[in-house]
Amino acid sequence: MPSDLFERDFRAPAGADRLIGAIRQTAGALLQKTGRPGPLRFMEVCGTHTMAIARAGLRGLLAPQVQLLSGPGCPVCVTPAGSIDAALALSARPGVVLASYGDLLRVPGSRPGDTLLRRRALGAAVQTVYSPVEAVELAVARPDRQVVFLAVGFETTAPGTAAALLDAAARRLPNFTLLCLLKRTEPALRALLAAPDFRVDGFLCPGHVAAITGADAFGFLPRDYGLPAVVAGFEPADILYAVYCLVRQLAEGRPALYNEYTRLVPAGPNAAARAAVDRVFAPVQGLWRGLGVIPQSGLALQPAYAGFDAARRFGLAPGPGREPPGCRCGAVLRGAAEPADCPLFGGACTPADPVGPCMVSGEGACAAAYRYRSV
Repeated sequence: MPSDLFERDFRAPAGADRLIGAIRQTAGALLQKTGRPGPLRFMEVCGTHTMAIARAGLRGLLAPQVQLLSGPGCPVCVTPAGSIDAALALSARPGVVLASYGDLLRVPGSRPGDTLLRRRALGAAVQTVYSPVEAVELAVARPDRQVVFLAVGFETTAPGTAAALLDAAARRLPNFTLLCLLKRTEPALRALLAAPDFRVDGFLCPGHVAAITGADAFGFLPRDYGLPAVVAGFEPADILYAVYCLVRQLAEGRPALYNEYTRLVPAGPNAAARAAVDRVFAPVQGLWRGLGVIPQSGLALQPAYAGFDAARRFGLAPGPGREPPGCRCGAVLRGAAEPADCPLFGGACTPADPVGPCMVSGEGACAAAYRYRSV
């Protein structure tokens, strides 16, 4: 399954049509042979994949033989309400400036409608930043304020957060801390696969995460669970080719890890990024929206950098919080429900007036389904 075939041909519409036909034919023959009612179920665990799939209308093109499910791939979405509550509490502290990525500002805590964006409108010092480096520079510019960076994300953003903290440590900034809400992908996938009601036939693995961890980090899926896995890029042709690889592996009875995204993702990890993360962070249990507490799925600061821990400095102990009434975001993140299964979808909950984080984030499954619902 060489990816150079994709580079030569599959970006052309005719090549995409052939891929869709091959997927349908191979999947249909496999379902008929095994007597399964179908469809084959593949999960993507990356918000960028979720948005790309919705934008290109791939779910409809591959149905009914193949169903693409969205998993816990949106970092804002998996951040539990209790963590938002902790950030909201910080926003009320005198002399504190919160620095956050934009999507997180619109996620409500346990109280409906209570968001950091609302708190900012009421006078709280909440600053939108595009990288943790900006938060460090904000602390340099405002020595009279305590700047707290809300560190969300997966392995993709952890190295940048680590580098920013090392910079703050080198400058000996006394007024910079971070509320560490970072998550690790592998433990979450293992927790999903251990659930008795979870069933998928393969995984589209996140290209952004794999660019840091290396593609081989997802080898545990075929090795430990007998499931095919493909690290995929983000153009529609990338995703179609990845799905074709998954279907072929199932048809041939040879589940394996395949790297479709070789133009960016190496087999092994990014050594510099890994070194920075290992120096600053240590794995701890993490709390996920929809998945609960998962061992070794979070990151906490190493003892040498404990002074930069906002939870410690301000006496915070984030818990699970309360989910918005009627919201099924947690079920969507587990692949147990489609966005349209939620009674709030498209009515009480829209991107203009979101109830849950899956409708807030630009990488959320509900936001993608709503935005491209006619595609």
